[in-house]
Amino acid sequence: MDFTPDADTVLMQRLAGGEDLALNELMLRWRERVAAFLLRMVGDHATAMDLTQETFVRLYTSRKTYKPSAAFSTYLFHIAANLARTQARWRKRHPTVPMEDESGEIRHEAVDSLPSPDESADLHERADLVNRTIAALPEDQREALLLFTVEGMSQAEVAAALGCSPKAVEVRVYRARQLLREALAKAGY
Repeated sequence: MDFTPDADTVLMQRLAGGEDLALNELMLRWRERVAAFLLRMVGDHATAMDLTQETFVRLYTSRKTYKPSAAFSTYLFHIAANLARTQARWRKRHPTVPMEDESGEIRHEAVDSLPSPDESADLHERADLVNRTIAALPEDQREALLLFTVEGMSQAEVAAALGCSPKAVEVRVYRARQLLREALAKAGY
C-alpha cells in the first residue's frame, strides 16, 4: 500500500524522533474532537477530560511503535475508545453518583445559543432525549455511531478503531439510528 504521510503522521514521526513539542501540535489539532467523543461515551465532563489527557499520554508512550498504516484519526480514536471501554468496566464495578449541574440534570454538552424560551425548552428536551438515548445505547453501537456521525470517520476507519469489520460498523450505526428514531418518534418529535 502506498501511503503518503499527512500532517499528523509527520508530527508523530517528529515525536518519535525526540521532538516532544510535536505532541503539543497534535493535542491542539485533536483535543476538542477526542474530548467531545469521550464526553458522549462516558457522559461525565470531568471523566472525559481525564480520559482525553490519558489518550494523549498513551499516544506519547506509543510514539516509537506507531505505524502509519491507517489514518492517524483511526489510531487516536482507537486509543480513546479503549480508554472509554475500560472506564465503563470500572464504573460497573465501582458505581458512583453522576456529575450533575445546578438543577440536578446530567449535562452532556453546553447550550450556548439564544433561541426564544419556547424554542429553548423544545431544543433542551430534544437534546436531552437524544443524549439519554445515546448514553443508553449498547456500547458497541454508541461507539460506532459517535465515531461515524460525530467524528465523520469512514466505516473502514471506525472498523479499524473498534477492531471489527466495516459491515459490523454499518449494522451498529443502523441499529443505533433506528433506536434514536424510535425514541424521538415515541416522544413526538
